[in-house]
Amino acid sequence: MQREVRLSIIIPCYNAAATLGEQLTALANQTWERSWEVIVADNGSRDDSRRVAANFLARMPNLRLVDAGARRGSAFARNEGSRQARGTALAFVDADDVVAPGWVAAIGRALDQYPFVASRFDIERLNQHSWLSRTRRNPQADSLQRVSYPPYLPHAGGSGLAIERKLHEQIGGFDETLPRLEDTDYCFRVQLQCQVPLTFVPEALVYVRYRDTLRGMLRQTRERAIANVALARRYSQQQGESKRSLSPWLSYARRWLRQLGRLTKIRQREQFAEWLRMNAWLIGLLQGSLQYRCPPLAI
Repeated sequence: MQREVRLSIIIPCYNAAATLGEQLTALANQTWERSWEVIVADNGSRDDSRRVAANFLARMPNLRLVDAGARRGSAFARNEGSRQARGTALAFVDADDVVAPGWVAAIGRALDQYPFVASRFDIERLNQHSWLSRTRRNPQADSLQRVSYPPYLPHAGGSGLAIERKLHEQIGGFDETLPRLEDTDYCFRVQLQCQVPLTFVPEALVYVRYRDTLRGMLRQTRERAIANVALARRYSQQQGESKRSLSPWLSYARRWLRQLGRLTKIRQREQFAEWLRMNAWLIGLLQGSLQYRCPPLAI
């Protein structure tokens, strides 16, 4: 009789050949007394990602490589990996991050107490080579992340989330229509639809890798701002908090004035990068507001 698998760790993967091996090495060195598996859900990679994963099959008998290339997007890859998983619980980590020693055991023990959990982030270890790392903030260093718009619930990054499988299936998995922040939306829906809180597990540590180019950082920031507007509009409408007012637009204009004033105080390239990052954020808020026909967020 086949032994029950307690935990399935799902890695959505798209063109991650340069980093996937480091993540798989970290998982290969993990131990836990319960049965667990690792699933690399390949989202149609065009590089050597599949070969990198295949090279670990002999070393990791609990590793499986599945085809998740029918539709582009990390949400689809996570969902497809979940559909093919054998575990009674699911955990998600990204192909460009690295789990710390003891992560599997820590996240597994946490799931024995809480049905929906999130890991702690470290942003130093994998970003030391980049001067841009000094402009970044760690949103999950010692607690969950929070938003200043409805539904005002805590959330966490998708890398390091873990959940009982029945809850994942109850909400229908990740929303594949969202190009970004599908992990934030996932956290909201689990809490709202299942009435299950998200629990922070500081013992479960994930080393997170950031974009190491200025252009990549600015594009990501702008896209995240747009996605935040989309979520704010979605949940404001659901909770009946849609309001029309000039106040958010006046506040947005004042933010630009303050931002322009900071330009004269810049003395270092890190300060300039942070100034550009905030510009990208404000531009994204405006784009999102025009696209979704709602006021800019005060975030």
